[in-house]
Amino acid sequence: MPLVNVIRGERIDPAPINVRTPFVRIPLWLALSWWTLKALGRLVVVLVRFWYVTGPAVFFGWLYLRWGWAGPAGVVGGTTALLAGWGFGHRPSFLRFAWWPALSRFRRWLYRRNWHAAMVTAKLAVSFDAHTVLPVLRRVRCAAGVDVVTVRMVTGQIPDDFAKVAERLAHTFGVRQVKAVPGPRPELVLLHLFRGDPLAKLVRPLPVPAVPDFTALPVGQQEDGEVYPLRLFGTQVLVVGATGAGKGSVIWSVVRSLAAGVTSGLVQLWGLDPKGGMELGIGAPMFARFACKDYPAMAELIEEAAAVARERASKLRGRTRQHIPTADEPLIVLVIDELANLTAYLTDRQLKDRIKAALSILLSQGRAVGVHVVAAIQDPRKEVLPFRDLFPTRIGLRLAEAAQVDLVLGDGMRDRGALCDRIPQSLPGVGFVVIDGDPTPMRVRFSYLTDDEIRDMAQTYGRLRVIDGEVLDGAA
Repeated sequence: MPLVNVIRGERIDPAPINVRTPFVRIPLWLALSWWTLKALGRLVVVLVRFWYVTGPAVFFGWLYLRWGWAGPAGVVGGTTALLAGWGFGHRPSFLRFAWWPALSRFRRWLYRRNWHAAMVTAKLAVSFDAHTVLPVLRRVRCAAGVDVVTVRMVTGQIPDDFAKVAERLAHTFGVRQVKAVPGPRPELVLLHLFRGDPLAKLVRPLPVPAVPDFTALPVGQQEDGEVYPLRLFGTQVLVVGATGAGKGSVIWSVVRSLAAGVTSGLVQLWGLDPKGGMELGIGAPMFARFACKDYPAMAELIEEAAAVARERASKLRGRTRQHIPTADEPLIVLVIDELANLTAYLTDRQLKDRIKAALSILLSQGRAVGVHVVAAIQDPRKEVLPFRDLFPTRIGLRLAEAAQVDLVLGDGMRDRGALCDRIPQSLPGVGFVVIDGDPTPMRVRFSYLTDDEIRDMAQTYGRLRVIDGEVLDGAA
Protein backbone atom coordinates (compact mmCIF):
# COMPACT_ATOMS: atom_id res chain seq x y z
CA MET A 1 0.00 0.00 0.00
CA PRO A 2 1.59 3.30 -1.09
CA LEU A 3 2.31 5.90 1.51
CA VAL A 4 1.10 9.46 1.03
CA ASN A 5 2.60 12.37 2.94
CA VAL A 6 -0.12 14.75 4.07
CA ILE A 7 0.75 18.19 5.42
CA ARG A 8 -1.85 19.38 7.93
CA GLY A 9 -3.78 22.40 6.68
CA GLU A 10 -3.13 21.69 3.01
CA ARG A 11 -5.79 20.36 0.63
CA ILE A 12 -4.96 17.61 -1.79
CA ASP A 13 -7.09 17.86 -4.94
CA PRO A 14 -7.63 14.65 -6.82
CA ALA A 15 -6.18 14.42 -10.26
CA PRO A 16 -8.60 15.66 -12.89
CA ILE A 17 -10.39 12.99 -14.80
CA ASN A 18 -10.41 13.45 -18.53
CA VAL A 19 -14.04 12.85 -19.59
CA ARG A 20 -14.78 13.30 -23.25
CA THR A 21 -18.34 14.06 -24.30
CA PRO A 22 -19.42 11.68 -27.01
CA PHE A 23 -20.11 13.31 -30.35
CA VAL A 24 -23.31 12.18 -32.08
CA ARG A 25 -23.95 12.98 -35.70
CA ILE A 26 -27.60 13.84 -36.52
CA PRO A 27 -28.79 14.05 -40.09
CA LEU A 28 -29.83 17.49 -41.26
CA TRP A 29 -33.31 16.37 -42.28
CA LEU A 30 -33.94 14.98 -38.77
CA ALA A 31 -32.81 18.22 -37.09
CA LEU A 32 -34.99 20.33 -39.41
CA SER A 33 -37.98 18.07 -38.74
CA TRP A 34 -37.50 18.36 -35.00
CA TRP A 35 -37.25 22.15 -35.10
CA THR A 36 -40.35 22.35 -37.29
CA LEU A 37 -42.40 20.14 -34.97
CA LYS A 38 -41.22 22.13 -31.97
CA ALA A 39 -42.21 25.43 -33.61
CA LEU A 40 -45.62 24.04 -34.59
CA GLY A 41 -46.18 22.82 -31.04
CA ARG A 42 -45.40 26.23 -29.61
CA LEU A 43 -47.68 27.85 -32.17
CA VAL A 44 -50.54 25.56 -31.15
CA VAL A 45 -49.95 26.42 -27.48
CA VAL A 46 -50.06 30.15 -28.28
CA LEU A 47 -53.20 29.74 -30.40
CA VAL A 48 -54.98 27.82 -27.64
CA ARG A 49 -53.77 29.97 -24.76
CA PHE A 50 -54.65 33.28 -26.43
CA TRP A 51 -57.77 32.06 -28.19
CA TYR A 52 -59.58 35.32 -27.50
CA VAL A 53 -57.06 37.06 -29.80
CA THR A 54 -56.13 34.39 -32.32
CA GLY A 55 -59.71 33.16 -32.81
CA PRO A 56 -61.16 36.51 -33.95
CA ALA A 57 -58.00 37.20 -36.00
CA VAL A 58 -58.40 33.95 -37.92
CA PHE A 59 -62.14 34.50 -38.31
CA PHE A 60 -61.80 38.06 -39.66
CA GLY A 61 -58.95 36.97 -41.90
CA TRP A 62 -61.16 34.31 -43.45
CA LEU A 63 -63.99 36.84 -43.91
CA TYR A 64 -61.62 39.23 -45.67
CA LEU A 65 -60.31 36.54 -47.99
CA ARG A 66 -63.86 35.37 -48.77
CA TRP A 67 -65.78 38.64 -49.17
CA GLY A 68 -63.22 41.41 -48.92
CA TRP A 69 -63.75 44.38 -46.56
CA ALA A 70 -67.53 43.92 -46.70
CA GLY A 71 -67.26 40.69 -44.67
CA PRO A 72 -65.50 42.04 -41.53
CA ALA A 73 -67.43 45.35 -41.70
CA GLY A 74 -70.77 43.55 -41.88
CA VAL A 75 -69.97 41.31 -38.92
CA VAL A 76 -68.74 44.25 -36.82
CA GLY A 77 -71.77 46.37 -37.67
CA GLY A 78 -74.23 43.56 -37.04
CA THR A 79 -72.62 42.62 -33.73
CA THR A 80 -72.62 46.27 -32.61
CA ALA A 81 -76.29 46.68 -33.46
CA LEU A 82 -77.14 43.41 -31.68
CA LEU A 83 -75.26 44.43 -28.50
CA ALA A 84 -76.80 47.91 -28.56
CA GLY A 85 -80.28 46.46 -28.88
CA TRP A 86 -79.56 44.01 -26.07
CA GLY A 87 -78.18 46.74 -23.84
CA PHE A 88 -81.15 49.07 -24.34
CA GLY A 89 -83.71 46.25 -24.31
CA HIS A 90 -82.62 44.41 -21.16
CA ARG A 91 -79.75 46.20 -19.44
CA PRO A 92 -79.36 43.87 -16.39
CA SER A 93 -78.70 40.75 -18.50
CA PHE A 94 -76.45 42.71 -20.87
CA LEU A 95 -74.30 43.92 -17.98
CA ARG A 96 -74.17 40.49 -16.36
CA PHE A 97 -73.40 38.31 -19.38
CA ALA A 98 -71.64 40.70 -21.79
CA TRP A 99 -70.27 43.93 -20.38
CA TRP A 100 -68.93 42.86 -16.98
CA PRO A 101 -67.19 39.67 -18.30
CA ALA A 102 -65.51 41.64 -21.09
CA LEU A 103 -64.46 44.43 -18.72
CA SER A 104 -63.20 41.85 -16.20
CA ARG A 105 -60.86 40.28 -18.75
CA PHE A 106 -59.55 43.67 -19.84
CA ARG A 107 -58.92 44.86 -16.29
CA ARG A 108 -57.26 41.55 -15.40
CA TRP A 109 -54.77 42.27 -18.17
CA LEU A 110 -54.20 45.78 -16.72
CA TYR A 111 -53.61 44.43 -13.22
CA ARG A 112 -51.22 41.75 -14.46
CA ARG A 113 -49.01 44.42 -16.07
CA ASN A 114 -48.26 46.02 -12.68
CA TRP A 115 -48.71 42.92 -10.53
CA HIS A 116 -45.04 42.06 -9.98
CA ALA A 117 -44.05 45.64 -9.12
CA ALA A 118 -47.07 46.08 -6.84
CA MET A 119 -46.37 42.92 -4.85
CA VAL A 120 -42.67 43.69 -4.45
CA THR A 121 -43.04 47.36 -3.46
CA ALA A 122 -45.87 46.50 -1.04
CA LYS A 123 -43.63 43.85 0.54
CA LEU A 124 -46.04 41.05 -0.29
CA ALA A 125 -43.43 39.13 -2.29
CA VAL A 126 -41.63 36.41 -0.32
CA SER A 127 -38.01 35.29 -0.85
CA PHE A 128 -37.56 31.55 -0.45
CA ASP A 129 -34.67 29.33 -1.49
CA ALA A 130 -33.09 32.10 -3.57
CA HIS A 131 -36.39 32.60 -5.43
CA THR A 132 -39.00 35.38 -5.26
CA VAL A 133 -42.49 33.99 -4.72
CA LEU A 134 -45.45 36.22 -5.58
CA PRO A 135 -49.13 35.99 -4.64
CA VAL A 136 -51.02 34.67 -7.65
CA LEU A 137 -53.71 36.77 -9.34
CA ARG A 138 -56.45 34.22 -9.94
CA ARG A 139 -59.50 36.11 -11.11
CA VAL A 140 -60.98 39.58 -11.63
CA ARG A 141 -64.72 40.18 -11.39
CA CYS A 142 -66.04 43.66 -12.21
CA ALA A 143 -69.18 45.32 -10.94
CA ALA A 144 -70.47 48.87 -10.76
CA GLY A 145 -67.59 50.95 -9.39
CA VAL A 146 -65.61 48.02 -7.94
CA ASP A 147 -63.27 45.26 -9.09
CA VAL A 148 -63.08 42.12 -6.94
CA VAL A 149 -59.65 40.52 -7.40
CA THR A 150 -59.18 36.96 -6.15
CA VAL A 151 -55.60 36.34 -5.00
CA ARG A 152 -53.96 33.12 -3.85
CA MET A 153 -51.67 34.06 -1.00
CA VAL A 154 -48.16 32.76 -0.50
CA THR A 155 -47.85 30.10 2.20
CA GLY A 156 -47.61 31.85 5.56
CA GLN A 157 -49.56 34.96 4.54
CA ILE A 158 -52.92 36.03 5.98
CA PRO A 159 -55.54 38.54 4.71
CA ASP A 160 -54.39 41.12 7.27
CA ASP A 161 -51.03 41.29 5.46
CA PHE A 162 -52.89 42.69 2.44
CA ALA A 163 -55.12 44.91 4.58
CA LYS A 164 -52.12 46.66 6.13
CA VAL A 165 -50.78 47.73 2.70
CA ALA A 166 -54.19 48.51 1.18
CA GLU A 167 -53.36 52.19 0.77
CA ARG A 168 -50.14 51.38 -1.11
CA LEU A 169 -52.05 49.05 -3.43
CA ALA A 170 -54.68 51.72 -4.06
CA HIS A 171 -52.02 54.21 -5.23
CA THR A 172 -50.27 51.55 -7.31
CA PHE A 173 -53.39 50.51 -9.21
CA GLY A 174 -54.87 54.02 -9.40
CA VAL A 175 -58.10 53.33 -7.53
CA ARG A 176 -59.88 55.19 -4.74
CA GLN A 177 -59.57 52.50 -2.08
CA VAL A 178 -58.56 48.86 -1.64
CA LYS A 179 -60.22 46.63 0.95
CA ALA A 180 -58.97 43.11 1.73
CA VAL A 181 -61.40 40.46 3.01
CA PRO A 182 -60.96 36.71 3.54
CA GLY A 183 -61.79 34.57 0.53
CA PRO A 184 -64.01 31.50 0.23
CA ARG A 185 -61.01 29.25 0.92
CA PRO A 186 -58.25 29.73 3.53
CA GLU A 187 -55.54 30.32 0.93
CA LEU A 188 -57.51 33.05 -0.90
CA VAL A 189 -58.01 36.74 -0.21
CA LEU A 190 -60.44 39.04 -2.01
CA LEU A 191 -59.22 42.53 -2.85
CA HIS A 192 -62.04 45.00 -3.44
CA LEU A 193 -60.66 47.82 -5.61
CA PHE A 194 -63.09 50.73 -5.69
CA ARG A 195 -62.71 52.75 -8.88
CA GLY A 196 -65.26 55.49 -8.20
CA ASP A 197 -67.45 56.58 -5.32
CA PRO A 198 -71.07 55.45 -5.70
CA LEU A 199 -71.85 57.16 -2.38
CA ALA A 200 -70.98 60.66 -3.61
CA LYS A 201 -74.63 61.40 -4.35
CA LEU A 202 -77.16 62.18 -1.65
CA VAL A 203 -79.37 59.22 -0.71
CA ARG A 204 -83.01 60.18 -0.68
CA PRO A 205 -85.42 58.73 1.94
CA LEU A 206 -86.19 55.09 1.24
CA PRO A 207 -89.74 53.70 1.03
CA VAL A 208 -91.27 52.80 4.39
CA PRO A 209 -91.72 49.01 4.66
CA ALA A 210 -95.34 47.99 5.30
CA VAL A 211 -94.12 45.55 7.94
CA PRO A 212 -90.65 46.29 9.36
CA ASP A 213 -88.13 43.48 9.10
CA PHE A 214 -86.11 43.83 12.29
CA THR A 215 -83.30 41.72 10.83
CA ALA A 216 -82.89 43.93 7.73
CA LEU A 217 -84.06 47.54 8.10
CA PRO A 218 -83.48 49.60 4.91
CA VAL A 219 -81.49 52.61 6.10
CA GLY A 220 -79.18 53.63 3.25
CA GLN A 221 -77.03 52.60 0.33
CA GLN A 222 -73.86 50.54 0.47
CA GLU A 223 -70.84 50.71 -1.82
CA ASP A 224 -72.10 48.22 -4.39
CA GLY A 225 -75.26 50.27 -4.96
CA GLU A 226 -77.55 47.94 -3.02
CA VAL A 227 -79.75 48.99 -0.11
CA TYR A 228 -77.98 48.42 3.20
CA PRO A 229 -80.02 46.25 5.61
CA LEU A 230 -79.33 47.16 9.24
CA ARG A 231 -80.02 44.41 11.76
CA LEU A 232 -81.78 45.49 14.94
CA PHE A 233 -82.79 42.13 16.42
CA GLY A 234 -80.28 40.94 18.99
CA THR A 235 -78.06 44.01 18.97
CA GLN A 236 -77.53 47.55 20.26
CA VAL A 237 -76.42 50.33 17.91
CA LEU A 238 -73.81 53.00 18.63
CA VAL A 239 -73.32 55.94 16.24
CA VAL A 240 -70.12 57.98 16.58
CA GLY A 241 -69.21 61.00 14.50
CA ALA A 242 -67.82 64.51 14.65
CA THR A 243 -70.02 67.60 14.47
CA GLY A 244 -71.80 67.68 11.12
CA ALA A 245 -70.88 64.08 10.27
CA GLY A 246 -74.52 63.05 9.81
CA LYS A 247 -75.55 61.34 13.04
CA GLY A 248 -79.07 62.64 12.46
CA SER A 249 -79.19 60.83 9.11
CA VAL A 250 -78.55 57.52 10.87
CA ILE A 251 -81.17 58.15 13.56
CA TRP A 252 -83.93 59.27 11.20
CA SER A 253 -83.16 56.50 8.70
CA VAL A 254 -83.70 53.95 11.46
CA VAL A 255 -86.86 55.71 12.66
CA ARG A 256 -88.25 55.83 9.11
CA SER A 257 -87.65 52.11 8.58
CA LEU A 258 -89.71 51.45 11.75
CA ALA A 259 -92.47 53.98 11.01
CA ALA A 260 -95.13 51.48 9.88
CA GLY A 261 -94.49 49.45 13.03
CA VAL A 262 -95.08 52.56 15.12
CA THR A 263 -98.51 53.04 13.53
CA SER A 264 -99.50 49.40 13.97
CA GLY A 265 -98.31 49.32 17.58
CA LEU A 266 -95.63 46.71 16.86
CA VAL A 267 -92.88 49.22 17.71
CA GLN A 268 -92.53 51.86 20.42
CA LEU A 269 -89.89 54.57 20.08
CA TRP A 270 -88.68 56.23 23.26
CA GLY A 271 -86.65 59.36 22.62
CA LEU A 272 -84.13 61.29 24.70
CA ASP A 273 -82.67 64.54 23.41
CA PRO A 274 -80.50 66.20 26.09
CA LYS A 275 -79.89 69.15 23.74
CA GLY A 276 -83.36 70.48 24.41
CA GLY A 277 -85.03 68.69 21.50
CA MET A 278 -82.97 70.33 18.74
CA GLU A 279 -82.52 67.03 16.87
CA LEU A 280 -85.43 64.78 17.82
CA GLY A 281 -88.02 67.41 18.69
CA ILE A 282 -89.15 67.93 15.10
CA GLY A 283 -90.24 64.31 14.93
CA ALA A 284 -91.53 64.03 18.50
CA PRO A 285 -94.93 62.53 17.47
CA MET A 286 -93.04 59.40 16.37
CA PHE A 287 -92.08 58.66 19.98
CA ALA A 288 -94.28 56.99 22.57
CA ARG A 289 -92.09 58.49 25.29
CA PHE A 290 -90.04 61.64 24.77
CA ALA A 291 -87.84 63.69 27.12
CA CYS A 292 -85.72 66.69 26.20
CA LYS A 293 -85.71 69.21 29.07
CA ASP A 294 -85.64 67.55 32.47
CA TYR A 295 -82.65 65.30 33.28
CA PRO A 296 -84.48 63.53 36.13
CA ALA A 297 -87.27 62.69 33.65
CA MET A 298 -84.64 61.26 31.29
CA ALA A 299 -83.21 59.14 34.09
CA GLU A 300 -86.68 57.87 34.97
CA LEU A 301 -87.38 57.00 31.34
CA ILE A 302 -84.16 54.95 31.09
CA GLU A 303 -84.92 53.24 34.39
CA GLU A 304 -88.43 52.45 33.15
CA ALA A 305 -86.95 50.81 30.04
CA ALA A 306 -84.58 48.78 32.25
CA ALA A 307 -87.53 47.71 34.39
CA VAL A 308 -89.40 46.54 31.27
CA ALA A 309 -86.33 44.56 30.22
CA ARG A 310 -86.11 42.84 33.61
CA GLU A 311 -89.85 42.08 33.65
CA ARG A 312 -89.74 40.55 30.18
CA ALA A 313 -86.68 38.51 31.06
CA SER A 314 -88.51 36.93 33.98
CA LYS A 315 -91.48 36.10 31.72
CA LEU A 316 -89.39 34.62 28.91
CA ARG A 317 -87.04 32.64 31.14
CA GLY A 318 -87.21 28.98 30.15
CA ARG A 319 -89.52 29.68 27.18
CA THR A 320 -87.43 31.37 24.48
CA ARG A 321 -84.14 33.17 24.02
CA GLN A 322 -85.45 35.96 21.74
CA HIS A 323 -88.48 38.17 22.28
CA ILE A 324 -90.98 38.30 19.40
CA PRO A 325 -92.69 41.72 19.14
CA THR A 326 -96.49 41.85 19.40
CA ALA A 327 -99.01 44.64 19.84
CA ASP A 328 -99.24 43.78 23.55
CA GLU A 329 -95.45 43.61 24.01
CA PRO A 330 -93.98 45.76 21.25
CA LEU A 331 -90.36 46.20 20.33
CA ILE A 332 -89.01 49.15 22.33
CA VAL A 333 -86.25 51.24 20.75
CA LEU A 334 -84.63 53.82 23.01
CA VAL A 335 -83.18 56.57 20.79
CA ILE A 336 -80.62 58.79 22.52
CA ASP A 337 -79.03 61.81 20.84
CA GLU A 338 -75.67 62.90 22.32
CA LEU A 339 -75.30 60.21 24.96
CA ALA A 340 -72.29 61.96 26.52
CA ASN A 341 -74.59 64.57 28.06
CA LEU A 342 -76.05 61.79 30.21
CA THR A 343 -72.95 59.72 30.96
CA ALA A 344 -70.09 62.26 31.24
CA TYR A 345 -71.13 65.92 31.18
CA LEU A 346 -73.96 65.71 33.73
CA THR A 347 -72.89 67.48 36.92
CA ASP A 348 -75.32 65.70 39.26
CA ARG A 349 -73.26 62.65 40.26
CA GLN A 350 -76.18 60.78 41.82
CA LEU A 351 -78.30 61.25 38.69
CA LYS A 352 -75.37 60.26 36.49
CA ASP A 353 -74.87 57.03 38.46
CA ARG A 354 -78.57 56.17 38.10
CA ILE A 355 -78.39 56.65 34.33
CA LYS A 356 -75.22 54.58 34.00
CA ALA A 357 -76.66 51.74 36.08
CA ALA A 358 -79.89 51.62 34.05
CA LEU A 359 -78.03 51.84 30.72
CA SER A 360 -75.73 49.01 31.73
CA ILE A 361 -78.78 46.80 32.35
CA LEU A 362 -80.34 47.78 29.02
CA LEU A 363 -77.19 47.21 26.98
CA SER A 364 -76.37 43.85 28.55
CA GLN A 365 -79.87 42.38 28.87
CA GLY A 366 -82.25 44.37 26.67
CA ARG A 367 -81.45 43.04 23.20
CA ALA A 368 -82.80 39.54 23.91
CA VAL A 369 -86.07 40.83 25.38
CA GLY A 370 -86.89 43.39 22.70
CA VAL A 371 -85.57 46.57 24.34
CA HIS A 372 -82.93 48.11 22.10
CA VAL A 373 -80.76 51.22 22.27
CA VAL A 374 -79.74 53.43 19.34
CA ALA A 375 -77.34 56.02 20.75
CA ALA A 376 -75.33 58.80 19.10
CA ILE A 377 -72.21 60.41 20.55
CA GLN A 378 -69.34 62.65 19.43
CA ASP A 379 -66.60 61.76 21.91
CA PRO A 380 -65.77 58.02 21.89
CA ARG A 381 -63.23 58.03 24.73
CA LYS A 382 -63.54 55.38 27.42
CA GLU A 383 -64.05 57.87 30.22
CA VAL A 384 -66.95 59.43 28.28
CA LEU A 385 -68.60 56.13 27.28
CA PRO A 386 -67.44 53.43 29.72
CA PHE A 387 -69.73 50.72 28.29
CA ARG A 388 -68.77 51.20 24.64
CA ASP A 389 -68.01 47.49 24.30
CA LEU A 390 -71.65 46.60 25.05
CA PHE A 391 -72.72 47.87 21.59
CA PRO A 392 -72.36 44.93 19.14
CA THR A 393 -73.17 47.19 16.16
CA ARG A 394 -71.03 50.29 15.76
CA ILE A 395 -71.28 52.96 13.09
CA GLY A 396 -68.30 55.25 12.59
CA LEU A 397 -69.02 58.43 10.63
CA ARG A 398 -66.42 61.13 9.98
CA LEU A 399 -63.90 61.17 12.86
CA ALA A 400 -61.28 63.73 13.74
CA GLU A 401 -58.28 61.40 14.17
CA ALA A 402 -57.07 58.11 12.76
CA ALA A 403 -56.60 56.71 16.29
CA GLN A 404 -60.32 57.12 16.96
CA VAL A 405 -61.25 54.63 14.22
CA ASP A 406 -59.96 51.57 16.07
CA LEU A 407 -61.22 53.07 19.34
CA VAL A 408 -64.77 53.16 17.97
CA LEU A 409 -64.94 50.20 15.59
CA GLY A 410 -62.36 47.84 17.10
CA ASP A 411 -58.68 47.00 16.73
CA GLY A 412 -57.43 46.73 13.16
CA MET A 413 -60.57 48.09 11.52
CA ARG A 414 -58.78 51.03 9.94
CA ASP A 415 -56.28 48.67 8.31
CA ARG A 416 -59.25 46.71 6.97
CA GLY A 417 -60.56 49.77 5.16
CA ALA A 418 -62.60 51.79 7.68
CA LEU A 419 -61.02 55.16 6.90
CA CYS A 420 -63.40 57.27 8.99
CA ASP A 421 -60.80 60.00 9.37
CA ARG A 422 -60.61 60.34 5.56
CA ILE A 423 -64.32 61.00 5.04
CA PRO A 424 -64.63 64.57 3.69
CA GLN A 425 -66.98 67.11 5.25
CA SER A 426 -68.86 67.23 1.95
CA LEU A 427 -70.18 63.69 2.53
CA PRO A 428 -72.35 63.81 5.67
CA GLY A 429 -74.09 60.53 6.43
CA VAL A 430 -71.23 58.41 5.04
CA GLY A 431 -69.75 55.96 7.51
CA PHE A 432 -68.54 52.45 8.17
CA VAL A 433 -70.67 49.83 9.91
CA VAL A 434 -68.99 47.07 11.92
CA ILE A 435 -70.83 44.15 13.50
CA ASP A 436 -69.30 41.92 16.17
CA GLY A 437 -68.04 38.73 14.58
CA ASP A 438 -67.65 40.23 11.10
CA PRO A 439 -64.10 41.44 10.39
CA THR A 440 -65.12 43.43 7.31
CA PRO A 441 -66.37 47.03 7.71
CA MET A 442 -69.15 48.05 5.32
CA ARG A 443 -69.14 51.57 3.87
CA VAL A 444 -72.64 53.02 3.84
CA ARG A 445 -74.34 56.34 3.15
CA PHE A 446 -77.47 56.76 5.22
CA SER A 447 -80.52 58.46 3.75
CA TYR A 448 -81.05 62.14 4.41
CA LEU A 449 -84.42 63.48 5.54
CA THR A 450 -85.14 67.19 5.44
CA ASP A 451 -87.03 68.91 8.26
CA ASP A 452 -90.22 68.93 6.18
CA GLU A 453 -89.88 65.22 5.40
CA ILE A 454 -89.39 64.41 9.09
CA ARG A 455 -92.42 66.55 9.96
CA ASP A 456 -94.57 64.84 7.32
CA MET A 457 -93.44 61.41 8.50
CA ALA A 458 -94.30 62.28 12.09
CA GLN A 459 -97.79 63.46 11.09
CA THR A 460 -98.39 60.34 9.01
CA TYR A 461 -97.06 57.66 11.33
CA GLY A 462 -96.71 59.34 14.74
CA ARG A 463 -98.53 58.34 17.91
CA LEU A 464 -97.07 60.68 20.54
CA ARG A 465 -98.29 59.83 24.04
CA VAL A 466 -95.90 61.23 26.67
CA ILE A 467 -93.45 64.13 26.47
CA ASP A 468 -91.32 65.04 29.50
CA GLY A 469 -93.64 63.06 31.74
CA GLU A 470 -96.85 64.76 30.50
CA VAL A 471 -99.52 62.48 29.00
CA LEU A 472 -100.79 63.77 25.63
CA ASP A 473 -103.39 62.85 23.00
CA GLY A 474 -105.63 61.07 25.49
CA ALA A 475 -103.09 58.30 26.12
CA ALA A 476 -103.58 56.18 29.17
